[in-house]
Amino acid sequence: MEILYSLVAVIFGVFVSVNAWRFLNWVWLEPRKVEKRLREQGFNGNSYRFLVGDSKEMSSMGEEAQSKPINFSNDIVHRVMPFIHHSLHKYGENCFIWFGPKPAALISDPEMIKEIMSKNYVFQKISNPLDQLLAKGVAAYEADKWDKHRRLINPAFHLEKLKHMVPSFYLSCADMLSKWDEKIVAKEGSCEVDVWPYLQSMSSDVISRTAFGSNYEEGRKIFELQREQEEHLLQALQTLYIPGWRFLPTKRNRRMKEIVKEVESTILGIIKKRMQMIEAGESNSDDLLGILLESNFREIQQNGTQSGMSMKEVIDECKLFYIAGQETTSSLITWTMILLSKHSGWQARARDEVLQVLGTAGKPDFQHLNRLKIVNMIFHEVMRLYPPAVMLGRAIHKETPLGNVTLPAGLQLLLPTVAVHHDPKIWGDDAKEFKPERFSDGVAKATNVQFSYFPFGGGPRICIGQNFAMLEAKMALAMILQRYSFELSPSYAHAPNMIVTLQPQFGAHLILRKL
Repeated sequence: MEILYSLVAVIFGVFVSVNAWRFLNWVWLEPRKVEKRLREQGFNGNSYRFLVGDSKEMSSMGEEAQSKPINFSNDIVHRVMPFIHHSLHKYGENCFIWFGPKPAALISDPEMIKEIMSKNYVFQKISNPLDQLLAKGVAAYEADKWDKHRRLINPAFHLEKLKHMVPSFYLSCADMLSKWDEKIVAKEGSCEVDVWPYLQSMSSDVISRTAFGSNYEEGRKIFELQREQEEHLLQALQTLYIPGWRFLPTKRNRRMKEIVKEVESTILGIIKKRMQMIEAGESNSDDLLGILLESNFREIQQNGTQSGMSMKEVIDECKLFYIAGQETTSSLITWTMILLSKHSGWQARARDEVLQVLGTAGKPDFQHLNRLKIVNMIFHEVMRLYPPAVMLGRAIHKETPLGNVTLPAGLQLLLPTVAVHHDPKIWGDDAKEFKPERFSDGVAKATNVQFSYFPFGGGPRICIGQNFAMLEAKMALAMILQRYSFELSPSYAHAPNMIVTLQPQFGAHLILRKL
């Protein structure tokens, strides 16, 4: 028996020693080794602080920035990502920051960004275990799995398919504007409206119609639950990440898991109804879900079950439709209305173009929307100043050359989109001014062919839904300009804030006037 006890003690001692060594390596030895390598490559940043890194400073700066609005200015980097703004100013473009014991290098050089975007098998998406609680899908997958999902989803976003979705865009926009009309009639011609929640609801209605063939009322549950999940995830990401913490039965963790189950159950119900319609010969594949199911079914028939998506993967793609489709477009339209409220001359030019192309009551179709050149210029400038995603993240898993440096394995790379979009060295001394004429000859001319404008990402992983988003945004803005003029309300507070996309923290209060 004593031998047995001794053996157990030895095994336990070895177990403790091995895990103690792993912990020490994770929280001290590896961070110090990577920091040394980064400094040798010309990167600068704060010295590593045991376990917490820069987390405390990040959190305090973030809380301070969000505590109050700023004067109306397009100089927003210091509010949207205050610690990164601080680091870039303190250490220059080649710098690094610490997320606990994990370092991340900030990459602002357009040539390096281009290389990162183009080599998507080398520079992969940063994997955060919490992300899958919101939406996994093609945006999070890598290598062969990403390639398979991208190929199966592509048919849903072909231009010919998008043309058939334009009437759904129109119906969703018309529903929103009828609510605005009711408010304005009650106020005898003009009234204050916080357009942000209306535009969120409109974009969700568009996704419900175009993805699931249902109206907003049926899809509202998914939308509301995903919005709540975003808030929980943001709070979780702002705290120190501890491996395994998400498995503890805390109040937030339990609620996040409940939301996942509710969302997946609701989407599964929609999919089952669609499968029943297909079996009864009533299917209509003009919506995203129908096209995806058809594409997946065809792939499985031709090449076997392993070549297609599982039901869980189809559900994940549907969750992603809601997040990517709703957030990006509502953010774009909202910031466009805010900036056109401030720049009435450009609002008038955009309205003149819309009225010339559509008239006062014309129903926009695909051809009409494609002719809105000034509107297109305005959207590009809005996304330059207020990109939906203010930063992109990548990671490398082995030592990797990038430009004239060699980066250590396991390093995270952050591409600060909004900082690059605002960089005077790239865009000139007027980089923070609203000047849509920059894009009068297209994006390539505006950027001097540099990879310095990437609101939808770039390379093979460029956002698959960018044409969808732009068509929806053009439809909404054209219909708004046909009916109303608008200006900033005295109660508007300028407070750009990053949640999943760049959003107005205190709403977008505008004065709408019926034309």
